[in-house]
Amino acid sequence: MNTKLTSINDKYLHALSTAADWLTVSEWALKVAELFPDLLANADAQAAKQKNDTTGLREIAARLSSRISSGGFGSQIEVDASERPKKVRFLTPTEQQQHEAEEVEEDLAPLRRIDIIKRDSEQLSVAEQYRIDEFEAISRQLKTYFGLDFEVDHATALLNPKTPGKHHPDNLQLLLKAHNAKKHANNWPRFSFAEQKQYIEAAITLQNLVASRMNVEVETRVMASLLSRLEAVYGS
Repeated sequence: MNTKLTSINDKYLHALSTAADWLTVSEWALKVAELFPDLLANADAQAAKQKNDTTGLREIAARLSSRISSGGFGSQIEVDASERPKKVRFLTPTEQQQHEAEEVEEDLAPLRRIDIIKRDSEQLSVAEQYRIDEFEAISRQLKTYFGLDFEVDHATALLNPKTPGKHHPDNLQLLLKAHNAKKHANNWPRFSFAEQKQYIEAAITLQNLVASRMNVEVETRVMASLLSRLEAVYGS
């Protein structure tokens, strides 16, 4: 065992650093218990004094989770909260620097997007701006009437580092928020209108299957109207 690991935080991070891949908090707690039986023994003793039914391992996992939430591990870990339960991994110093640089870029990205949209909007005709406004309105109404988080996406991304796109209606499509997040600054072939219609209808069909369980009221009567409006402004 590394004698330099004096603090509990150091021991937690060391345990995580021995994993080759992402770990859940529970898996991380198991690593801590395996490598540092003294921490587990202390946690077991503290758990035995509590009124609620718990164990030392669960106490370690709870402490790890609390420190993650409070930022107690700083930039030394990366958290993937897109899954349940969330997963974490240890970052080497080089990865930390790269990760911090990427976070700065992500923080600045909205301002860069605003500048690009403002610049390109100055070149739009009235009809082109109307088409963009319709994309945005239809996206909002899909949320209102179907409970679906659609976003207006630039098929050729505005912030793509190699071949950035333009803010123009011929570059727009509607994507579910989860898909748009995965796309990020990548360029995807734009949907044809037939593909866009099929994509929206498939999302609404799935939403219909679970709407009652989610307490969502789906208003299917407006679907044809929204798709007709979208076709009118979609373009080739």
